[in-house]
Amino acid sequence: MPIREIILQTLAALRESKLRSFLTMFGIVWGITSVILLVGLGIGFNRDQHERMKGLGTDIAIMFGGKTDLPWEGYAPNRDVRLNISDAEAIRDGAPLIKTVSPEIRATVQQVSRYNASNRAVRGVWPQYQSFRSLTVSEGRLMSDEDEKDGARVVLLGFDSARQLFPGKPAIGETVMIAGYPYIVIGVMEKKKQNGSYGSGPDNSQLFVPFSAMERDFPITGKNITEGSVSNIVIQPVSATLHKQAVRQVRAILGARHHFDPVDPDAIWTWDTLEGAEFTDHIFGAMTLFFAIVALLTLALGGIGVMNIMLVAVTERTREIGVRKALGATATDIRRQFLAESAVITILAGAIGLAGGTGLCLIMRLIPMPDFIPHPAISSLAIIASLVTLAAITVCAGTYPALRAAHMTPIECLRTD
Repeated sequence: MPIREIILQTLAALRESKLRSFLTMFGIVWGITSVILLVGLGIGFNRDQHERMKGLGTDIAIMFGGKTDLPWEGYAPNRDVRLNISDAEAIRDGAPLIKTVSPEIRATVQQVSRYNASNRAVRGVWPQYQSFRSLTVSEGRLMSDEDEKDGARVVLLGFDSARQLFPGKPAIGETVMIAGYPYIVIGVMEKKKQNGSYGSGPDNSQLFVPFSAMERDFPITGKNITEGSVSNIVIQPVSATLHKQAVRQVRAILGARHHFDPVDPDAIWTWDTLEGAEFTDHIFGAMTLFFAIVALLTLALGGIGVMNIMLVAVTERTREIGVRKALGATATDIRRQFLAESAVITILAGAIGLAGGTGLCLIMRLIPMPDFIPHPAISSLAIIASLVTLAAITVCAGTYPALRAAHMTPIECLRTD
């Protein structure tokens, strides 16, 4: 039988049972749409988390002083390790695997502008800190080496800090009294996505000043605090591939300076963004895989629906099969007919599902979404997996009903009521 005639007969059979055909196709449509959308959302979540990690810093490690857990070269354990400015200078001068480094002093003090007041965290840092912590300005400028060298009282405002201290007003060039000291606003940061922070909240809510000015005006004070103490030291290795070696190199330098075993995990506590990024990849990779499996199972259930409806069609059209065989139709003709009907249902539903899934992803990428919902990505792998599964469904869902119809004898068919 010509393929054109098979297709025409198939379309006629589908028109006779519109509702049943629609409900059968809906399972396939929903399955493929689910695969594309859920996998796209999983990839979108992963990308969004990476963007937020970049807000914290690109391939950096933040090192805090701790308490020794192991004895070392005659020194007893349980000694406090307090980092200082000399440690940062030793890392800068003696660690070839470190690209940039910055000490950091953090303090929460009062700020007063001529429009408003706040009580936010202030961070004193070297200018290099701004690049590897992804600090960019929407207006004004960043801190410079000259600001650090001169101990200039200049301040870079976080996005939220600027909105509170200068609500709807220009901030550049204005004076902010920080704990009684006059600081000139030189820049306002762009609003940044940030997944987390190490103390004092996200960068949007903070103020940044030169380390030399912070050390002079707001030094760290307290029991057993020595001159030059810092809150922590931030390092950036020369490359991500050498990240772990660079951290070990820094620990060796600090161990020699503070007399502790470099492998002592408690002497220096490290927040490593590279490890955080790898952990994020594992979490969201597993989540995306779970989404994909659930969606593919949904698609497979749609395939079972197609097989079921084709078996029902064989039962309902038994006399038709008998008449066609009595008029000379071969088993191959009958088999092709039912395979064609199954293929038309799955292919048409698959095309609609593919268009629906990609269309939803594109629409969600064009419209504003809540901050906690990322824009989904269109995954070529998800589309390929959907098409492969669809092909398997087409073969499996159509073959058994078609074989069952083809092996019926004319007499058996015509005897059926």
